[in-house]
Amino acid sequence: MDRKAAKELLHIQGWLGRIEEIVDRGKDTYLADDLLQEAGDSLMMKLGEAANRLSKLGVLAPDGVEWAIAVANRNFIIHQYDELNRVITWSTISVDLLEWKASLASLFHDADVVIEYESESRSIQGNSGTTASSG
Repeated sequence: MDRKAAKELLHIQGWLGRIEEIVDRGKDTYLADDLLQEAGDSLMMKLGEAANRLSKLGVLAPDGVEWAIAVANRNFIIHQYDELNRVITWSTISVDLLEWKASLASLFHDADVVIEYESESRSIQGNSGTTASSG
């Protein structure tokens, strides 16, 4: 996995955490709160964009995740925002996207390893050129 894909996956992991926070507040709260609805829309758009990027990078979606559906959802939210059905958006975030977390767990782990390795490599490279001098 390359660095770009790893970064996209870690963004998705963070956004799914935010989705969980919205879902934890409950359906009634979500349906009554325009700000929570807008937050959910924003997260779904970001997830769709990241899915599009991952697809272009050749990252295969695991079982339970379909990049194309996430991209289509993003496009619908952006272009048909006045036609959104909040019961459906609730179902998307509370069922479909919560399932993504488990489905993507191994890819999230791989992404963590890539980013951690890169950080360690930079640290080692940064230290290799230093010399101690005595005063």
